[in-house]
Amino acid sequence: MRLRTSPPLALLAAAALVVISACSPGSASGGGGDPKSFEFWSFSGIDQQHDVDVYLRDHPDLQVKLTEVGSTTETAQALTTAIAGGKVPDLVLIQGDDMPKFVQQPQNFRDLRESGADQMKGDYLDWVMEQATAEGGQIIGIPTDVGGMAVVYRTDLFAAAGLPTDRESVSKLWPTWDAFIETGKKYVAATGKPFVDNAPTSVFYQAVNQVSQKYYDDAGNLIYDTNPEVKAAFDTTLKALEAGISAKISFGADAWNAALPRGDFAVVSAPAWMLDQIRRAAPDTSGKWDVATIPGGAGNWGGSYLAIPARAQNPEAAWNYIKEMQSPQRQLEHFLDVGSLPTTPAVYDDPKLTGQADPFFSGAPTGQIYTQAVLGIKPFHMGPDTATIGSEFLNALTNVEQGSGNPATAWDDAVNNIRTAIGK
Repeated sequence: MRLRTSPPLALLAAAALVVISACSPGSASGGGGDPKSFEFWSFSGIDQQHDVDVYLRDHPDLQVKLTEVGSTTETAQALTTAIAGGKVPDLVLIQGDDMPKFVQQPQNFRDLRESGADQMKGDYLDWVMEQATAEGGQIIGIPTDVGGMAVVYRTDLFAAAGLPTDRESVSKLWPTWDAFIETGKKYVAATGKPFVDNAPTSVFYQAVNQVSQKYYDDAGNLIYDTNPEVKAAFDTTLKALEAGISAKISFGADAWNAALPRGDFAVVSAPAWMLDQIRRAAPDTSGKWDVATIPGGAGNWGGSYLAIPARAQNPEAAWNYIKEMQSPQRQLEHFLDVGSLPTTPAVYDDPKLTGQADPFFSGAPTGQIYTQAVLGIKPFHMGPDTATIGSEFLNALTNVEQGSGNPATAWDDAVNNIRTAIGK
């Protein structure tokens, strides 16, 4: 999952396909279509091809056409366009914050209960499944992962700043976000260098996901502009910016990947799925990182769902992929391979997960750290405009961080932009 956004895609007709094949494609018309072939849309940056390769390793007679559409936002926009009258894929990956708006129109998707999802739903975290379940009970998505939260930090840079380096002591440095900011100020004073990659995603996006209610109340009414918990998370982020602890490098940008090996910042608020990205961007820093508890102790950033559009030509093949690849055992294997945290709590006590010690991150027990962060979550209601509202708050804070926004008017600027974007 990614928060990076860029101009929306107008059409997917010319999208480049990554075709992974072991046989000739079959017919894709009517009924269940071709049970041995399906078209799959994913967003980029998460190496979905890895999962497809694993699936085809065990099913060499199948064919999968994988399209990496773009960012999470671009993928959701492209799917919306396709549903309105274009050619839909057989299978699509939808980022968690985008799922609520699609749940509002369940007729646009296959009700996965018809394929057996009602017997499977108990395998997954309740609050994760609820986000993909319509008011009428239709299940339109099966979760692939959940973004349990932690803070990753550079032990060598902490040592140079005179800060503790063992994960237990580091976790005690920041029981709250105010304490996190104070630790950052100490680091900057000792080193003259930035502490955190950026404040919008590493502070706001985490603090605002630790609230009891977010942009909607429990009844589904919009409260983004009146909720004191959201305002407090926003103000805490402005405090972090005023403290001068940010490197001002937006997550997902090329500059972020380039900064990792250089040590341009010492900490990042990192969901489980981000660990693999850090490994790939900074391979020579192996053993210099460790993982500490997130301020507040729990949190989630991301998570995705696999869904089958109603007009999919090959729904049987798509469902077979979902059923196999999102089983508890497969999700555990995926965690062991790339670090994406399972949404299936039955494996949280599995010795393979609890015993996972990641050498890149100084032997941190990542399975234990991230599952504890998820189990501590108190879910809140998400509505159809959750993703848009969150993006506008992030944009306003990013503008302040980059010097083009006024911290005194940032909250009002964000609220006005949200009202323009969603019309309410």
